[in-house]
Amino acid sequence: MTIRPEANCRWDLVALGEVMLRFDPRDRRISTARTFDVHEGGGEYNVARGLKRCFGLDTAVVTALADNPVGRLIQDLIYQGGVEYDGVGRAARNGLNFTERGFGVRAALGCSDRGHTAVSQMKPGEIDWDEVFVGARWFHTGGIFCALSSTAADVALEAMQAAKRHGVIVSYDLNYRASLWQDLGGKKQAQVVNGRLAPLVDVMLGNEEDFSAGLGFEVQGADENLQSLDTGPFRRMIEAAVREFPFEVVAATLRRAASATRNDWGAICYAGGAFYEAPARKELEIYDRVGGGDSFAAGLIYGFLTGHCPQWSVDCGAAHGALAMTTPGDTSMATLSDVLALMEGKAARIVR
Repeated sequence: MTIRPEANCRWDLVALGEVMLRFDPRDRRISTARTFDVHEGGGEYNVARGLKRCFGLDTAVVTALADNPVGRLIQDLIYQGGVEYDGVGRAARNGLNFTERGFGVRAALGCSDRGHTAVSQMKPGEIDWDEVFVGARWFHTGGIFCALSSTAADVALEAMQAAKRHGVIVSYDLNYRASLWQDLGGKKQAQVVNGRLAPLVDVMLGNEEDFSAGLGFEVQGADENLQSLDTGPFRRMIEAAVREFPFEVVAATLRRAASATRNDWGAICYAGGAFYEAPARKELEIYDRVGGGDSFAAGLIYGFLTGHCPQWSVDCGAAHGALAMTTPGDTSMATLSDVLALMEGKAARIVR
């Protein structure tokens, strides 16, 4: 995988996706809360923000926001995260995402309100992608954005084709969401759309459900609830995927949820014809699981962008994802020193 050198680059990564306002009821339920904390978040955006705030790279997000006070609040939160904003204003609405963290036997719960949002109205021809990718090194988008409307996948395709013309690496997180695809044709249409985009993808990301529902590759031998982190079935699934599509890297997060607050967590990466596994973290304590996979992607991409080997990169991604799930919100609050310390196996002793 040939990555542009850092010199003379404007952006290390450009993301395409929706940025929503997340409403967090803290320790309460959505239906009983009277006050909420607010954060910005979105599957593709979270990767850009993690790369900026934790790893110090220059990133931008291409999106669309309604030109109203809520849109300006989201824009302000994007700027606080250090990410450049490039997009179009709309006379529409902004996406809202209500998310419970869950606890013990009560699972985390997401309730998004994102119908007819500004970003879902984006159409091919509205963004000058050749201008965007001058001096960019990496482009990231995914299945959440492509499921927003019947035109979103065409926008992603247009962006990917432009990225290829400019020698920019393309990554795609399948991020299958049944609630988003149900009005567009469900799993069958998700597989059609993702299958059309997959030949342009250099780095394919996801979890076991994403590859099965979103791309049609079954993880043989893994039960529905993923009761172990045995990587054998995932290796076979990845081998099948790279036989069909020209992926240079495939990476998957592995999670077994014993409870909402205790998960087994790991990751596997295929690159250069070999497999690399991050250390499995048994019974990892979870504060807020949302964004763990996006933070994994940010750490993995950071490793490749900075010239590290696949083993270091997947270890970095898994460590960053683990740390992101110890704080509230979709986005990471970890620092690079936090990530390196966890990769080195340092204990969680108090630092004074």
